[in-house]
Amino acid sequence: MSEDEKRTTLDPEVEKNIPAPLADAIRSGSVPENILKHSHDADEAMKAFESHRGEVIEIDAATNKRLLRKIDFNLIPVMCIVYGLNYLDKTTISYASIMGIKKDIGLVGNDYQWLGSMFYFGYLAWEYPTNRLLQRLPIGKYSACCIIAWGLVLSCFAAVENFSGAVAIRFMLGVCEAAVTPGFALITSQWYTKKEQGTRTGIWFSFNGFAQIFGGLVAYGIATGTNKHPAAIAGWKIVFLLTGCLTIAVGIIFLFVVPDNQMNARWLSKEDRVLAIERIRVNQQGVGNKHFKWYQFREALLDPLTWAFVFYALVADIPNGGISNFFSQLITSFGYTAEQSLLYGAPGGCVEVVTLIVGGYLGDRLGNRIAVSSFGLIISIIGMSLIIGLPLGNNNGRLGGYYLTQASAMPFVAFLSLVSSNVAGYTKKTTVAALYLIGYCVGNIIGPQTFRPSDGPRYVPAEITIIVCWCVCLCIMAFIYTYSRMQNSKKARLRAEPHYVKLENQEWLDLTDRENPEFVYTL
Repeated sequence: MSEDEKRTTLDPEVEKNIPAPLADAIRSGSVPENILKHSHDADEAMKAFESHRGEVIEIDAATNKRLLRKIDFNLIPVMCIVYGLNYLDKTTISYASIMGIKKDIGLVGNDYQWLGSMFYFGYLAWEYPTNRLLQRLPIGKYSACCIIAWGLVLSCFAAVENFSGAVAIRFMLGVCEAAVTPGFALITSQWYTKKEQGTRTGIWFSFNGFAQIFGGLVAYGIATGTNKHPAAIAGWKIVFLLTGCLTIAVGIIFLFVVPDNQMNARWLSKEDRVLAIERIRVNQQGVGNKHFKWYQFREALLDPLTWAFVFYALVADIPNGGISNFFSQLITSFGYTAEQSLLYGAPGGCVEVVTLIVGGYLGDRLGNRIAVSSFGLIISIIGMSLIIGLPLGNNNGRLGGYYLTQASAMPFVAFLSLVSSNVAGYTKKTTVAALYLIGYCVGNIIGPQTFRPSDGPRYVPAEITIIVCWCVCLCIMAFIYTYSRMQNSKKARLRAEPHYVKLENQEWLDLTDRENPEFVYTL
């Protein structure tokens, strides 16, 4: 018997217990037989609809707008602040590099490069385990605990006296922060429709830029202040203590504000909790599932889109790993002082904020996040070309080129939102998110190593490497766009078949994007 015949032949006992139209659809191949494995998932989702038993609830435009406004008001501000601190905590090492940390803890040779990479070794080691914990544990409480823990670890950096201690702190900082990005992606997919996810992801990720502005100004103030009025402890230690304590405080707020799901949101009435779940019915992704499913794990590993996402994250974050750790030193290579580099790095954050928010909005509005975000890479390639090509005496022009490179985050954020929108099945989603961020880690580990001390102060080989990586990324984006369109066309033909049957409440089954014929990939 062929594999196709095996798939479309039903067990007589199973056939007796399902509706005749569903049995016919499975035999014809228009609905996969393994859909039957998900009946308990539908029951879990339907617990949220005790009084409605899963019937479609009509939500008028005014009610939907009111709910969206309430969700935004309670979730987005605290997520933005946390994500800004997430970036600030990683880049404090860059500020510290020109505030005396190298001399104070005895960094020599490639020690600083390895400190830049060590954060991502910790992130890499804990990324998949933390994604499993995000699936198994209450997502709000687990994320809050990780935020508080990273604040504590960062504060401990002020007590570091040598390279070994710095390595340990940077590694543990990576472990603690590994939950933030995948956790926020899952929270976004849990509360927002596909058409809303790109904009919201762009908003909370854009606080990387706000953090760069805030961090640069604070570091500049501390550096100039301690130079004029020496403090009891070094300026770089004050930076770590300040950001660490601020992170702890925000983590405690996060614990009380961000719920684990719609049904335990304190700031929603019982009726609004049901409506908050109903409004995401269109996502075709259910409301989460705590069971690990091996077939979804295997599908994630065999899906070409998974590896396209991973390869993009790896290649795109080689430039990110270099620039985020060396941007202060890169700016000083343009002819500015160490203190000026802290101040002049701030406008780069403005570029990131504007491009991410505008790009996220246009991507959702035009229904094409991939095409819109590709302009960020094109702008960044122009910027890095200016840094390399302009004469050494043209400091302002080269600094302007650096600012343009800050648009490079647009595609990474677009793909992060597409992991939320385009990967269905909770085990598959957490697996793909973990792999995507593992690629991110590997790229960030490699990135600082491209900025070799022997190439300073201009670092031309690293800058050329960055341009090549971004060009490769444009090719990967073209593949993801083309493949997604092909899959949408294939699903449309399947739905057009005369014998096709859509299951009742199929939206709440924990189906993957590939096995659900109703699922449409966002571009």
